[in-house]
Amino acid sequence: MIAPAKINLALVVGPVRPDGKHELTTVYQALELGDEIEVEPADETSVTGFDDTIVRSALALLGGGWRVRIEKRIPVAAGLGGGSSDAAMALRLANAQLEAPLAADELHALAARVGADVPFFLRDGPQLGTGDGTVLAPIELPQDYTVLLLLPADTVKSSTADVYAAFDARDGATGYAAREAALRAALASGLAALPPNDLASSPLAERLRAEGAFRADVSGAGPIVYGLFETTADAEQAEAALRGLGETWISRPAWYR
Repeated sequence: MIAPAKINLALVVGPVRPDGKHELTTVYQALELGDEIEVEPADETSVTGFDDTIVRSALALLGGGWRVRIEKRIPVAAGLGGGSSDAAMALRLANAQLEAPLAADELHALAARVGADVPFFLRDGPQLGTGDGTVLAPIELPQDYTVLLLLPADTVKSSTADVYAAFDARDGATGYAAREAALRAALASGLAALPPNDLASSPLAERLRAEGAFRADVSGAGPIVYGLFETTADAEQAEAALRGLGETWISRPAWYR
């Protein structure tokens, strides 16, 4: 099975919640780019190919032993949710093999204990994430565009905790209610109208727009930057123009998983 990458088409971040997480509103979109994962029952849990600790943590919550193989294609620690997606797919595959599988809401609750992005990967289609990101509602968005992903060369990935700490240090939560309302209003106007990422920015987003992207931004806490293009040919032309600035991937939205 394919565990898809995701991009945050918008991310508005608010104050710290009582549980220590940040209030946020985000637009999740899955991509066809994904890891390949296989799961089968075993006496004890083992992970081969790419040994992801979040997958082990997720399966420990489900219980039992599992043999997992992961073929990694999503860049690691880039803002594309690869680990969360692997964990969600491992849960989905393992749960389906239980004698008494968990109901969808029970599996969602289990996934939310693993990580804020994990429940999204149990859903089909784009989702509006609220709360800490685990409260999900389906939204209708265009799916007829091509995505160019650019991982800047020589980038040192800041931890997600450090990115949020920097956000707090600059009082980034100020005006959250207004920005959150603007995001919701923009959903009716098209992807190009969505507000920029609150957590991270990159000058490469402007480069992508200069090469024809109708929307470009950082995904999640970064560092990967995405550009949305009307056609694959446009994305390929931009990829050629930006060659040398970092590693690139071309993908498309994934609706069903």
